[in-house]
Amino acid sequence: MTNTNSLLPWGTAALLALAGCASTQTAPTATAPPAASTETVASIKGVGIDPKDTDPSVSPCEDFFQFSGGNWLKNNPIPGYASSWGPRNLLNDRTQAMLRQILEEAAANTAAPKGTNLQKVGDFYASGMDSVALEKAGLTYLQPELKRIAAIKDLKSLHATLARQQMLGTGAFFRAGVGPDRKNSTVYAVNLNQGGLGMPDRDYYLKDDARSTTIRTAYITYMTNTFRLMGDSEAAAKQKAQAVLALEKRLAQASKTRVELRDPQANYNKMSVADFQRQYPNVGLPVLLTANGLGAAKEVIVGQPAFFQELSAVMKATPLADAKTYLTWQLVSSVPSALPKAYSDEAFRFAQVQSGARQQPVRWKRMLSATDATLGEAFGQLYVDKAFSPEAKQKALDMVTNIRASMAEHIQTNTWMSDATKQEALKKLNALRVKIGYPDVWKDYSALSISRESYLQNVLAARQWNYAQNVKKYGGPIDRNEWGMTPPTINAYYNPPMNEIVFPAGYLQPPFFDPNADDAVNYGAIGGVIGHEITHGFDDQGRQYDSQGNLRDWWTPADAAEFTKRAAVVGRQYDAFSPLDSVYVNGKLTMGENLADFAGLTVVYGALQKQLDKQYGAGKRPVIDGFTPEQRFFLSWAQLRRQNIRPQALRQQILTDPHSPGQYRTIGPLMNMPQFYEAFGCQEGQKMVRSESERAKIW
Repeated sequence: MTNTNSLLPWGTAALLALAGCASTQTAPTATAPPAASTETVASIKGVGIDPKDTDPSVSPCEDFFQFSGGNWLKNNPIPGYASSWGPRNLLNDRTQAMLRQILEEAAANTAAPKGTNLQKVGDFYASGMDSVALEKAGLTYLQPELKRIAAIKDLKSLHATLARQQMLGTGAFFRAGVGPDRKNSTVYAVNLNQGGLGMPDRDYYLKDDARSTTIRTAYITYMTNTFRLMGDSEAAAKQKAQAVLALEKRLAQASKTRVELRDPQANYNKMSVADFQRQYPNVGLPVLLTANGLGAAKEVIVGQPAFFQELSAVMKATPLADAKTYLTWQLVSSVPSALPKAYSDEAFRFAQVQSGARQQPVRWKRMLSATDATLGEAFGQLYVDKAFSPEAKQKALDMVTNIRASMAEHIQTNTWMSDATKQEALKKLNALRVKIGYPDVWKDYSALSISRESYLQNVLAARQWNYAQNVKKYGGPIDRNEWGMTPPTINAYYNPPMNEIVFPAGYLQPPFFDPNADDAVNYGAIGGVIGHEITHGFDDQGRQYDSQGNLRDWWTPADAAEFTKRAAVVGRQYDAFSPLDSVYVNGKLTMGENLADFAGLTVVYGALQKQLDKQYGAGKRPVIDGFTPEQRFFLSWAQLRRQNIRPQALRQQILTDPHSPGQYRTIGPLMNMPQFYEAFGCQEGQKMVRSESERAKIW
């Protein structure tokens, strides 16, 4: 998952007290708030927006990204260990400080009862921090897996070893797992999807532009140096690297693009296991299913049939020696932090070329992330006890209620949608499940054995446990208590087959959410995220799922055509954004996130207006730090998307990330909102104002 709120596809600072003292500070804006729209009351000092972060030398109506955070951007350069920097990173640093304390206390507690979550969390982290033991162990704990690969002697034994690799989560050849059947969301299905690539995107294998060539060269170097660390000569290591690259290039050529992967109907192809075996006989699916506890499955959902057609040909044509080299690479490159330092250093050098980061994150940060990813809910229980109050949860739930009501009103008053489609949309909205903070039912880690003997052993054991947990779902009832993120995660998501929005406790902290801030700040920050996630259910992907999470067309043809026409306007707007010379945002790749930003912000603005009228009376508004609530709402939206980013990371984001860069997430929706123009007194002809004929409007 990316480090931004997302659609999940089938993905602590002390609180400041609000002071009641009067303030004579004037707004550092180029345009005074319009007197016609509000009756202002006494100006006070607020929480959540720091006027010193703004750049008053820039008009909010010309470049709101710079106006809202220009001084913040100037005063917050990117640290050497990061590829980008924004408020989320600052919150992450504060959260990590608390999490580190929890982990170090757990690691120091060697008397924790065996089998308890406290023992497992402490031992996992302690084993990961024991760099002396890692150096001493070398590849010792990986040898059993390496020997399994080395023992492959024919296609049949290759299939058996591939089944093992799937269980270990190495990413070899393709991805397989159990999830809700997207056309019958009351049952689980086995899903098979393209995979097997060591670089972030298929295009890096296929394009010959300077950026792709540089990354490809760095990848070959990474592989060559890693094979040398494993004992190969320079010549043998280079030969192996080229063999892996050639195999992965064939997989890349058969892989769908990221834009093509956004079409849920095209990526749903149900067939019997027998048909799969007839069409793709060399993949060895029956062997994999039987070996991994899914022998009862009679059907599978194939994401990309053309990929598996090519994969079957690759597995038959590739010399066994090259296939073994590829599996070895996939295994070793999946666990660099669990091997001696030289291995993780090589992995970081390759990551540097992609992201531009100058320093590797210190080990405790990497091990904190690994513990969260591996034992997230055991770890998360310890975190929630310290960081998340019932009052904060209730306030967030109240905001969700208000924003959902605003979305219902937008659906009901929609001018281009038929009554039949509106009724289905309202049905879906009413069925939406909301999860805030942490799971109602925590994961049971009792079957997972963790010790201080070997970090690598712990990592592999955890992967097998996780795979077994996933497989165990098959044939059982849908688990609607399950979470796709851990409690400390600073993120959120919408899950179409479950029709649910999920907000971990880590997200519900300043500056995203502050119980002591005024409503305008909270609605612009976490409210914007809530609106974003709710409207993911109605974006170009999410709208294809019904109220029960089934992939079913519930739109009239005319309404679907009108939606597509309106969404295309958004796509064209983002296609025109260019953050670097000759680099443009991909409006099709980012369509879902852009639509969620557009609709979400409009819906939340409506919810805020009702909240303000309820609190202050119709038309009456306070001025806080010199800003009206409407201005603070848009400033709060913008401050969360402030971002300094290295050019290398920006190029990679545009190629691989369905989210637009922060500056365009800030200004893109606002350029289409008359409410924004009114708040800052913007006029036709200014850069932040689109003419009425150019504006995009969905909801």
